[in-house]
Amino acid sequence: MRRLTVVQLLPALHSGGVERSTLEIASALVAAGHRAIVVSAGGRLVEPLLASGAEHLTLDIGRKSLLTLRHVLSLRRLFLEVAPDIVHARSRLPAWLGLYALRNLPAAQRPHWVTTVHGLNTPGRYSAVMTSGERVICVSNSVRDFVQAHYPGVPAQRLQVIPRGVDVAQFPRVPRQDRRARLAVASQHPTLAGSAPLLLLPGRGTRLKGHRHALALLAGLHAAGVPARLWMPGTREPGRESYVAELDALARTLGVSEALLMTAPTARIAQAYAASDLVLQVSDKAEAFGRTVLEALSVGRPVLGWNHGGVGELLAQLQPSGAVPLHDDQALLARALQLLQQPPALPSRIPFTLQAMQRDTLQLYTSLAG
Repeated sequence: MRRLTVVQLLPALHSGGVERSTLEIASALVAAGHRAIVVSAGGRLVEPLLASGAEHLTLDIGRKSLLTLRHVLSLRRLFLEVAPDIVHARSRLPAWLGLYALRNLPAAQRPHWVTTVHGLNTPGRYSAVMTSGERVICVSNSVRDFVQAHYPGVPAQRLQVIPRGVDVAQFPRVPRQDRRARLAVASQHPTLAGSAPLLLLPGRGTRLKGHRHALALLAGLHAAGVPARLWMPGTREPGRESYVAELDALARTLGVSEALLMTAPTARIAQAYAASDLVLQVSDKAEAFGRTVLEALSVGRPVLGWNHGGVGELLAQLQPSGAVPLHDDQALLARALQLLQQPPALPSRIPFTLQAMQRDTLQLYTSLAG
């Protein structure tokens, strides 16, 4: 098999599912003997990307500004210089820039164009660029159904469902009675010490992640006599200060400030899952996939979340007891009490693995490149 050169385009490499998928595919490409190049504005994940053997070009291709259009020329020069076999766009503005850069290349030098629909973005011409690929990767059946409903002109044969996956080696099963992870977390965060039930809501500090629902749930549990704690790693990040202040104020109003911990993202997320008793996935906007559901279940911790989008799809397959109707806070509280009092049986095997996602994506690349 000849060596491929694959360029991936995305806004930045800070944190999030898109960024992690980018690193996972870059690592798989390098491991298979191919050349992996990532173009983004940079971020804390550049170091692990480079450590995997991939390359990074710093271009701010995600900033919504007219000045960003100058990067069309930068991308065109890059494509002419490295002669990629595949250009893979993972976000809308980088996709538009990449598409314009490709259109003016001679046909013989034009790489194959792949897009991934990572999110259920508002339908329209701007978002439609994510369906422009020769192959359009959908990260779940929910995403494929969304694309077919809102972009009926996209031929079905161009759509390929490649679910995101979990590396079960990085998220090994931990027995529920094993408290070592909780003790380790408590040594870093004394607020979480003790035997009270621990709820975990991992994710960025954005309104879409449903932190307010988690705080209301925490207050409801306290009112029901359950002295739970809530840890939300990922909320405290640069630029999120005003939102975190709102959450702090709401926690004070609800009387749960002493039981709440908001931190920066943790590098030991598997340990965080193992330390918890219940993992929350209450995003107001439907998630395209819901990777945290897989990670938590792989570790052996139940999940509680809204029954919509990719989260609802995964829960229906793997832990139906964790799905409750969207925005029904009373049902959320009742189910939380049930899951804490009587933890459900969880799947012994996670069918959605990182290795399967990497394998299927590389097979897509090689089939396009001939």
